Amino acid sequence: MEKERALWIYKTMNEIRKFEEKAVELFESDALRGSVHLCIGQEAIAATVCSHLRDTDYITSTHRGHGHCIAKGADLGKAMAELMGKATGYCKGKGGSMHIADLSKGNLGANAIVAGGVPIAVGGALAADFKGTDQVAVTFFGDGASNQGVFYESLNLASVWKLPVIFVCENNGYGISVPASQSCSVKDIGIRGGSCSVPGVTADGNDVLAVDEKIQEAIARAKAGEGPTLLEFKTYRWMGHWTGDPQVYRTREEVEEWKKKCPIKRFKKYMMDEKIASQEELEAIEKQAQEDVETATEFALNSPEPDPAKVMEDVFTEY
Repeated sequence: MEKERALWIYKTMNEIRKFEEKAVELFESDALRGSVHLCIGQEAIAATVCSHLRDTDYITSTHRGHGHCIAKGADLGKAMAELMGKATGYCKGKGGSMHIADLSKGNLGANAIVAGGVPIAVGGALAADFKGTDQVAVTFFGDGASNQGVFYESLNLASVWKLPVIFVCENNGYGISVPASQSCSVKDIGIRGGSCSVPGVTADGNDVLAVDEKIQEAIARAKAGEGPTLLEFKTYRWMGHWTGDPQVYRTREEVEEWKKKCPIKRFKKYMMDEKIASQEELEAIEKQAQEDVETATEFALNSPEPDPAKVMEDVFTEY
C-alpha cells in the first residue's frame, strides 16, 4: 500500500477511536445527554473503504455511524456538537448521534432505523446512473440489517438495474444482544448476494489489507457498469450495543480475545514491518488525533444550545 493512503487510513482510524473514547467519557460525566452507539474495534472498515471514495461518492450509515461520518470527511467539532445536541452540530443539534449527514462530503446520512440507509444508497446509485457519472454509492449496515426485507429489495433492484452500489455489511457478531448465529440462517452473510445474482464476499474486517483488496474490486466492478457487490467484513464491537449496556449476553473473555485483534495495532505493526512508516511517525499521528478530538470537544462544549424558537426550522421545505 502506498504510504500516503496508508497514513491517511491510520490517521482516520485513530480519529475514530479517540472520538468514540471521548464520547464515552462525556456520557459518563453527564456532559452528553442520551446514549450513543460506539464502533470501537471496527475502525478498519470505515477508514479503508472511505479512503477510496471522493466527496462526490455517496455513503449511507447506521445508528453506529460516527466512524463512517468521520471517514467520509466530517468535521470533528461539528460531529461532536451534534452528539451533544448543540446548535453548531451538523443537524443543529436536532438529530443527535444517529442522524449526522453532510451532503458536501457525499454523506447521505446516518439512520436510526435498522437497514434504513440501504435503499437510500441504492437511490444515490440510481441518480449517478441517470446522470452518467462515475460516482459510486456505499451503504454500511450490520448483520441484523441483513435480515430485513428492505435489504433484499434493495439488493434485488440494484442487481436488476446493475447500479453502482456496494453493500458493506459490518458483521460484529451481535444484533443488540442476539448473536448472529441465532438470528442469521447462514454462517457467512456474504453468501446472500447469490440470491440476487450479486457477487458476495466475506473477509476479515479487522485487517486493513483484506478490506482494501475487496473494496477496490467492488468499486472497479461498479464503475465498469457490472453492478453491485455485497461485502461482508467480520469484526467486533468492544463496547456494548449502547453506552450503559450491561452486556450480560457475552463473556469478558470473549471481548478480551477480540481486543487482541485490534485493527489499529495490526495496521501499525504492518506499516512498521514493511517500513512504510516509522514508530515515531505513527505515534505523532496518534498524538495529533487525540489533540484534534480534544479541540473538537472544547468547540462542542462551548457551543450554544439550540434556540427553542427555531424548533420547526428544517422540518418542511418549499421544494
